[in-house]
Amino acid sequence: MLKAGVMLANRYEIVGRIGSGGMADVYKAMDHKLNRYVAVKVMKPEFQGDSTFVSKFRREAQAAAGLANPNIVNVYDVGEDQGNYYIVMELVEGITLKEYIEKKGKLSVREATSIAIQVCMGLAAAHDQGIVHRDVKPQNIIISTDGKVKVTDFGIARAASSNTISANAMGSVHYSSPEQVRGGYSDSRSDIYSLGISLYEMVTGRVPFDGETTVAIAIKHLQDEMEPPTKYTPDLPHALEQIIYKCTQKSVDRRYQSMNDVITDLKRSLMEPQGNFVQLAPLSDHAPTVLLTKKEQQEIKSAGKSGTMPPAAQTFTSIEAARRGRDESQENDDENDDDGSDESSGLEKAVTIGSFIVCGLIIFVLIFFIAKAAGLVGNSRNSGNPQPSVTSSAEVTESGTPSEESGASQIVTTVSVPSILGMTESDAQKIARDKGLGIKFAGEKFSDQAEGTIIEQDPAQGTQVERNSTISYFKSSGPETHAIPTVTGGQIGAAKEALEAAGFTNVRVEKEASESSSVGTVLSVTPAEGELVTVDSEVLLTVSRGSADAGTVRISDYVGWSLDSAYEDARQSGLIVSLDYGSSEEFGTDVIMSQTVEANTSVPMGTDITLTVNNAELYAEQEAKRAEKAGSQTPGSAPAPTEAPKEESESSEEPAIPEQTVPITTDTGSEAEASGEAASDWVAVASLLQPENYAGGPYRLMLVQNVGGQDKETLIEESSTSLAFPYTLQVTGEPGVAEGQVYLYEKSADEEYIALAAWPVSFAEG
Repeated sequence: MLKAGVMLANRYEIVGRIGSGGMADVYKAMDHKLNRYVAVKVMKPEFQGDSTFVSKFRREAQAAAGLANPNIVNVYDVGEDQGNYYIVMELVEGITLKEYIEKKGKLSVREATSIAIQVCMGLAAAHDQGIVHRDVKPQNIIISTDGKVKVTDFGIARAASSNTISANAMGSVHYSSPEQVRGGYSDSRSDIYSLGISLYEMVTGRVPFDGETTVAIAIKHLQDEMEPPTKYTPDLPHALEQIIYKCTQKSVDRRYQSMNDVITDLKRSLMEPQGNFVQLAPLSDHAPTVLLTKKEQQEIKSAGKSGTMPPAAQTFTSIEAARRGRDESQENDDENDDDGSDESSGLEKAVTIGSFIVCGLIIFVLIFFIAKAAGLVGNSRNSGNPQPSVTSSAEVTESGTPSEESGASQIVTTVSVPSILGMTESDAQKIARDKGLGIKFAGEKFSDQAEGTIIEQDPAQGTQVERNSTISYFKSSGPETHAIPTVTGGQIGAAKEALEAAGFTNVRVEKEASESSSVGTVLSVTPAEGELVTVDSEVLLTVSRGSADAGTVRISDYVGWSLDSAYEDARQSGLIVSLDYGSSEEFGTDVIMSQTVEANTSVPMGTDITLTVNNAELYAEQEAKRAEKAGSQTPGSAPAPTEAPKEESESSEEPAIPEQTVPITTDTGSEAEASGEAASDWVAVASLLQPENYAGGPYRLMLVQNVGGQDKETLIEESSTSLAFPYTLQVTGEPGVAEGQVYLYEKSADEEYIALAAWPVSFAEG
């Protein structure tokens, strides 16, 4: 075990041990080159001489180093120093999902679904790169203090290829797929199985298969059916239970085929908890072929004359019996022809004809019942007690006033949606019930309103809907609060980065003389470390500016210096150093491009100086964070939106759009007809609700459709005024293209259009 203060590669200073795994210890360390805290995984000494373990350790780094996703723990560096093999990773402050489940017993449906979606997003990114994790389990899923979920420990992952067959899979047996425990081929669907087991544990608080030995557990994965999760969580929604079942099918062909499919159904389960949309593939008919002895064949022949069925013949399946019946009938015909028995031949022909008649009757009955279930037969007007039919083409509204609509053939009663904003769930239910409507919980969001208060609804107030429709609503979970991370004793740059990662942006710095602490060291933080406060609260960092009688320092010209040299020289000179990043072909990587304090000037010790480092990768990461902050994206969302494509461009990539949970209602039929569109037009009509990150500025609406394999952009509307919501969209698309995406862009202070939201829309021929 490494002690605090030990330096690895003359860069990473060990601060303390975080935890220990099967073959490595994990430490918190300070990266003195980039002035940030990191996690360093160091192989245990007993394994360092084993080439097999060293290979697995390196493979972990190689598997994860190329993955960049908000739901995957980033790998920064890998190396070896004096026999210590180490991997440098992103430091995630939080607890494992396993610890979280043990702490809470079992998770709520909404919380478990949210965690599962984020895990799926991380694994989907890995699968897109050909990486199979092979060890998905709650112990390898971290929940950070700011609520983000990250997958870590690609310890036994390897690129998916034909040689992924291994009898030495090291995944935890409680979560291993059947193909893993028997040493078979593992692919992305093995991760889906393990995810299903983890989701089962989240909602029930226990694993489905347990035993005294690993062998016993492995056999259960291969042979036993798991107990329904509703046995331990009776109120578990039907949709989520079906998702768990589909993920954990023993046959890979019956599981979900990709993580994206799992994400789609998990999101839908939040909106339709009791929905029956999860499709389980039927079991294949593997009825074995029955081989009969000559004696049994003779019994069957005799049965044709006597009308009885011997036991041997009763072992046939229906399909096998039909096939063999034809063969036996032909064989009997041949034998009877040879024997000259006209009576036997006639009887067998009659039996054959009778069989066809019976089959025909069965098929007719099946068709009749299917048609009846589909409403094609058995209507009231055809029944013995006919009911009066509605022949008026008028639609009766809530007030009783008829309104003409072409093609209407029934009375549809509509009501105006009431406002349930600001109400409790019980009050909202009463208001909706009085209108003949229902309400459906859609989730919680942080808000300044009181916890439990309804803050969003869909449809909006005043919308005309049919009776018995449902209003979806979000309620407030109170103001967003995060814990103040541990920053005391570290450098100011690392402290600011830790606070930013935790969601705090209102950080103020005060300097204080200190005889015992070096310049730039954080002396204290207010509020105190570990205290839960709202993310917009002011955080005060008290930083050492050195001794009270400190003199002045002459600023060097750091432009052209390497990062390490400039950073150490500035710190040793008594300056408080911060880093910024840029990108330039004029300088080499990690070379100083500029500085905020002019060279060859004298300033008091403890003066702030920012060094801009040439590093294209870190610059892009920094700009993405700034764009995310400017776009007011919520934690755990997709990467920050990018600039909208210019209209003059003949071809451009589709803008990266943050995931939105914006309700949308689409009508591709009657409204399009009522609008007067020509029959040859393909029209979509939808109601768009306001995204949270739209600030009310000048906007642009664009339609993007895939036409002949190429994305075609069509400007719907552009204005220098604010876009009013809810917005009724009516747009004509490309003929024959049934799907599209509508993008909302808002003009920024820099006169650039920034993508904010995207809605899928469906088109139908008008």
